[in-house]
Amino acid sequence: MTADTEAFDRPSAAKRTAEALLSLGAVHFYSDSPFIFTSGWASPVYIDCRHLISFPAERRQLVADATALIRAEVGLDRIDAIAGAETAGIPFAAWISDKLDMPMQYVRKQPKGFARNAQIEGHFEHGQRTLLVDDMATDGRSKFKFCDAMRAAGMEVEDVVTLFWYGIFPDSAQNFRERGLTLHSLASWADVLDVAKARSDVDAVALAELERFLDDPIRWSRTHGGVGEERPVAQPYSGDPRR
Repeated sequence: MTADTEAFDRPSAAKRTAEALLSLGAVHFYSDSPFIFTSGWASPVYIDCRHLISFPAERRQLVADATALIRAEVGLDRIDAIAGAETAGIPFAAWISDKLDMPMQYVRKQPKGFARNAQIEGHFEHGQRTLLVDDMATDGRSKFKFCDAMRAAGMEVEDVVTLFWYGIFPDSAQNFRERGLTLHSLASWADVLDVAKARSDVDAVALAELERFLDDPIRWSRTHGGVGEERPVAQPYSGDPRR
């Protein structure tokens, strides 16, 4: 892989991202009922990256860090365009593609069901090397669906960039690799926990519950009404991944 030489300071970017998530109110702790994700996992916390689009200074920094990550870990010579995942990935993809001066598309969760019945919006060429951008990833299932749709349309996609990745669910990184994908993210729960511990405005009870969840997410989920064991993922990508 040939990457751009622009420096990317991962620890600093992770800390800035975690600080933004906590300071701007994008981290939500449950009170009465746990959060149940579309993947089936139960969680005592929820990250709402959509909240960040309302804060210009912080979102500019996030986009700057994301583009530095792309230059350093993906390489601009390996991508032709940026695609945003419906819906939360679309604004970040737009800002990133503008900063990188690249074409952009966006990918629907499913075909829109009328007119052209398109699932991918925007002009693209067959064989176009496209980077998928989304706000966050839990265990990766929704990202696989987006990438499957992109590949079915003739795009080549090998890399996914998110602002946040849970980074705790079993085999999620391996599942990406098996599908010929590499996930890149600015921060994970480990980063948020480190920053939260240093702040005085995070409730101690909520923080303790978060640590219990991160220590054993399968058990926590099972005992709170969510998935309690590893679930099968879709069939691995049959191509020959480059990484």
